Amino acid sequence: MASSASTIYHHTKMSLINRRFAVIGLIVLLSFTVFSEAEASYGVYKVKVINEFPHDPEAYTQGLLYAENNTLFESTGLYGRSSVRKVALLNGKVETIHEMQSSDFGEGLTLLGERLFQLTWLQDTGFIYDRYNFSKFKKFTHHMQDGWGLATDGKVLFGSDGTSTLYKIDPKTMKVVRKQIVKSKGHEVSYLNELEYVKDEVWANVYMTDCIARISPKDGTVIGWIFLQSLREDLISRGYKDFEVLNGIAWDRDSDRIFVTGKLWPKIFEIKLLPLPPNAPLIGEINNLCIPEAFYLGKLES
Repeated sequence: MASSASTIYHHTKMSLINRRFAVIGLIVLLSFTVFSEAEASYGVYKVKVINEFPHDPEAYTQGLLYAENNTLFESTGLYGRSSVRKVALLNGKVETIHEMQSSDFGEGLTLLGERLFQLTWLQDTGFIYDRYNFSKFKKFTHHMQDGWGLATDGKVLFGSDGTSTLYKIDPKTMKVVRKQIVKSKGHEVSYLNELEYVKDEVWANVYMTDCIARISPKDGTVIGWIFLQSLREDLISRGYKDFEVLNGIAWDRDSDRIFVTGKLWPKIFEIKLLPLPPNAPLIGEINNLCIPEAFYLGKLES
């Protein structure tokens, strides 16, 4: 009996040990798989210009979106010059405009259903417009630190306030339902500005840079970067002056076209992404070029 009991104990102990090693092995395997998938999805791109279109060089672009039939909606900033406008893409003509009160500084803009949502700078308020009649609008209050960028996946709103936080907002109540800190390989990415939802990603202009961060809305991880300094260099080479930072991303969902512009830019560019090889020198400069130091955590002019 003693020998039999000892044998049972030995087999039971070995079974537990084997199970423990199996669980540890599974955890390691899952961890490796998740890490590998994240690494595989990370990409860095430069851009090729497919088309360019005229853009009002007096428009201090804060929000940009594509509607349909070569029509854009745009929010512009600066006190006394802020507006919401409907713009014809092909010729840059402003077809409809709502000029805001001089005390309001227009910010991010997005379209959900038939309603345009617009933020204002240095306030916790914004406006909701009828997309067909800008004179019909109402005010709302949000719960971000400030109003910078807005985008939507068709269900919820995504917002930025100039920090590294990406907000998920209920469009019915305008209450924040989730906050995520955006990081690129462990580095917080501050100054998230204008936003656009593109193919299950949130794309963000990073203020004071020529970079767009491609962000996973699931956890705030930066899964890619887009370098657009070539657009600024092109404008300078053609003699354009007095334009400011890159700001404005619009996605044509039906035709899968991407448009970008900037504050006081004379052009809107349709771009195509070109992946950079892993050994491209620019990749090693991501932190310097795309992640400015958060030297000031207060409200900035975006």
